[in-house]
Amino acid sequence: MTPLLDVKSLTMTYGGRIGCTDVSFTLYPGEVLGIVGESGSGKSTLLNCLAGHLPPDRGEVIFDTRAGGPRDVLAMSEPERRMLGRTDWAFVHQNPRDGLRMRVSAGGNVGERLMAVGARHYGEIRGAALDWLDRVEIHESRIDDRPAAFSGGMQQRLQIARNLVTGPRLVFMDEPTGGLDVSVQARLLDLIRGLVRRMGLSAIVVTHDLAVVRLLADRLMVMKDGRVIETGLTDQVLDDPQAPYTQLLVSSVLQV
Repeated sequence: MTPLLDVKSLTMTYGGRIGCTDVSFTLYPGEVLGIVGESGSGKSTLLNCLAGHLPPDRGEVIFDTRAGGPRDVLAMSEPERRMLGRTDWAFVHQNPRDGLRMRVSAGGNVGERLMAVGARHYGEIRGAALDWLDRVEIHESRIDDRPAAFSGGMQQRLQIARNLVTGPRLVFMDEPTGGLDVSVQARLLDLIRGLVRRMGLSAIVVTHDLAVVRLLADRLMVMKDGRVIETGLTDQVLDDPQAPYTQLLVSSVLQV
C-alpha cells in the first residue's frame, strides 16, 4: 500500500534552538498517528512544518495526491499548497477562534470552505452546512448564529465541521481538546473518533494528554528536545514504554 504521507528527515531550527530534527515517518490511509511530549518537545513545530504553516530547513513531506500521485508538498507552488489545504488537508486548532471566522455565521463558516473549492449554489451550500452542523451535534436553529454566541466546545465542533465538509483525507489536530472541561472533552473525543472512523480519515494528533492518544491514535510518536525518541503501536508504547523519558511520561499520569 502506498503511504498517504511519507516524511523524510524533517528538520527546523530557530536560530540556535532546535524545533525538530531529522524526523521521519510514514502514515497510511485511514491511520491516526499521535504525537506526544512535554511543552517544548517540538511536537507543535513538527505539526506546523507538516501542515505548511512553517518552512522547515530541510526534509521532504511526500503526499499521495489524488491527481499526481506522491509529491513533495514543500516543492509545490503556493497556489497548489493552498488548494491542498482547502481540499485534501484540514487543520483543527487548539483555540477554535484561530480556525473560525468569528464575524461570520455558523452556516457561513461551513459554507465558506465549500465556496473556496468552487461551490456556488446557495441552497446546496446551506443544505451541506445544515447536514454538517447536525453531524457535530449543533442544532439547525443555530445556523445563523455567530460563533461568539457558542460555548468553547460548540466552537470546536463548528471548527471540525468547517474542516471536514470538503471531505479531506488528512487532518492535522493541535491539542483538539485543550482548554475544555473534562466532560466537554469526553464528548468531543467521542465525536472525533466517530467521524474519523466513519469517514476513513487519516489524522495526525498532537497532544500532551495520553488519554487522548489512547482513545484516538493507532500509532504513537514520543518527542523530546525536537527528536523522536520512541514510536510504535499506541497501546504497546503506553503499556510497555522502552525509553526512560516515555516511562516518566506514563508514570506521571498514573500517579495523578
